[in-house]
Amino acid sequence: MAYDEYTADRVARILTDRKVNFYGKKMFGGICYMVEEKMCCGILFNKKKDTDLMMARVGEEAYPEAIKRDGAQPMEFTGRPMRGYIFVIPDGYDTDEDLEYWVDLCLAFNPMAKASKKKVKKSKS
Repeated sequence: MAYDEYTADRVARILTDRKVNFYGKKMFGGICYMVEEKMCCGILFNKKKDTDLMMARVGEEAYPEAIKRDGAQPMEFTGRPMRGYIFVIPDGYDTDEDLEYWVDLCLAFNPMAKASKKKVKKSKS
């Protein structure tokens, strides 16, 4: 099953309303919204949990408070939580107010986030 395109469109609309320069990038079996060449937030379908999830990059400082919100859970891909990232189940971002909270929290952290290193393409000799 593919990720929830309706929710992805809602996130894109919020980013557009906030006048953020962003683009969507397919990854994690979903779509990740890139802001200033850094992962900001995204929507994906988790096969193990059989549900859509929002990926929120909130940073380590905001994490302890954000993880207490309804629907928030540690983001785990390999069995270990990723520091500064949260998965949010649909109940946690169902309302526009809740979704805006998560997107705004991600946008607040984005200027401090580190961009991932670009892979250098090897030339064929």
